[in-house]
Amino acid sequence: MKNTLITCILFTLSILASFNTYSADKILIFSAIPDQNQSQLNLRFNKIANYLSESLNTPVKYVPVKSYAAAITAFRNNQVQLAWFGGLSGVRARSLVPDSEAIAQGVEDTKFETYFIAHHSTGLKPSKHLPESISGKDFTFGSKGSTSGRLMPEFYIREQFKKSPSELFDHVGFSGNHSRTIALVQTGAYQLGAVNYKVWQNELKNGKIDTRKVSVIWKTPTYPDYQWSVRGDVDSVWGKGFKDKIKHALISMKDPELLNAFPRSAFITANNDDYLPILNTAKKIGLID
Repeated sequence: MKNTLITCILFTLSILASFNTYSADKILIFSAIPDQNQSQLNLRFNKIANYLSESLNTPVKYVPVKSYAAAITAFRNNQVQLAWFGGLSGVRARSLVPDSEAIAQGVEDTKFETYFIAHHSTGLKPSKHLPESISGKDFTFGSKGSTSGRLMPEFYIREQFKKSPSELFDHVGFSGNHSRTIALVQTGAYQLGAVNYKVWQNELKNGKIDTRKVSVIWKTPTYPDYQWSVRGDVDSVWGKGFKDKIKHALISMKDPELLNAFPRSAFITANNDDYLPILNTAKKIGLID
């Protein structure tokens, strides 16, 4: 009797294990670059997971990552099948996964900007050109892998001054994300910083920025940035046309609460060619071989 009971328990456990493995294989998992405070990202993307689950009639789960590099690695290793990337991280991730595609972007992502911000003690004022007097000061980028927080601001610094950031500034740092960049410059820990304009506008709207202490001194020309990228093998797992279903669900997102969380006014179609300017810029300054 005892042996029979043990056999039944083992058989049941094996069935459950098989079921859990199958379920895990069929859950669409997505992540996003950690460009802001993690609690903000969790709030935003758990709502997106619920929306996608309903739209796709498939379980969808958001899994946070700790760095831009970790987001790219998770995409490469099929730990996530869908990701909200910045321009540079998307280019890098798609290069590692055959047939992966950028499928949607925010309306605002076609003409993105970086804001150069300064602590009031610098005496720097808003300018139509990157001020020559930023030379010799302390400067913080965001993440090393950020498009708006590193790639594009470094490109314009090199373009104008014909120097690397380490040659131009007294000290160069990497805050890790845009919210942190704003906080560091606002407190005076760094005199200058480069930040995603959407994060700046959102935190300003939410009362997290004291413009008596920190302000925007220069805005870059526009460039393509964030996008949703999907692995090239999702149709082989979820069935033919599933990639298009994901794209349709993202572009059909109309709920203001969901869109404002990004914040974006709407999502539109994107493709890999849209991000060739990012690839070429990254190659030009040596971030991609």
